[in-house]
Amino acid sequence: MSQPDQCRTAYGAKNRVPGHFITFEGGEGAGKTTQIARLKVFLESLGNSVLVTREPGGSPGAEKIRALLLSGEARDLGPRGEAMLFAAARADHVDHTIKPALARGDWVLCDRYTDSTRVYQGEAGVDTDYLKLLETAAVAGVRPDLTILIDVPAKVGLQRVARRSQSDDSGGPDRFEDEALTVHERRRKLFIDLAREEAYRFAVVDGTKDPEYVATAIRKAVSERFSDDLTPAGTATAAHEGAV
Repeated sequence: MSQPDQCRTAYGAKNRVPGHFITFEGGEGAGKTTQIARLKVFLESLGNSVLVTREPGGSPGAEKIRALLLSGEARDLGPRGEAMLFAAARADHVDHTIKPALARGDWVLCDRYTDSTRVYQGEAGVDTDYLKLLETAAVAGVRPDLTILIDVPAKVGLQRVARRSQSDDSGGPDRFEDEALTVHERRRKLFIDLAREEAYRFAVVDGTKDPEYVATAIRKAVSERFSDDLTPAGTATAAHEGAV
């Protein structure tokens, strides 16, 4: 049994599909978007079809819920109510975007998935068992083969967010980025704890390094996890770069 199949079994996945599912997690300003774009280029250079998506969002219905959540308009629902909205967005995303792509044999790179809900809503005080029930219903057996956690200290991540907000037209930090430093620090700890508890599917990368170093570490993790599914040339290239 290959590592991805072992990971699916360990993580409770129900479906065997030809595609590959990689999720990216981390705090605000971790650099996920940059690294997803770099990994996409790498995988496509090996002749693979790659779909990049995100949560909340990634499908028409989920994008509508995303706008509601990030604007802060859903705050009146409370953490439990917001958790239900995240689950609804995820269910739509899985059904209309992720499942079809995996069935086609695509590599799916997703910016945030279930771990972000565990961390963000968990930090907000939502009961763990309640979150698990929502998660199970929303994902319908679709679990990541590999989760890349890009770890950066909360203060570093928020400094990056501030610089980004000044240099682009994003409109400033969203409601999650704009929360207190102590909240972000607690979330970072929860991400690290989760990666330790479920180490079989996580690769933790130091996000404080320069972008090329981080990209190389991610390519190495992907090459090791999917050694049977990448071309020999691609695997050798990534392994060589990881040894530099």
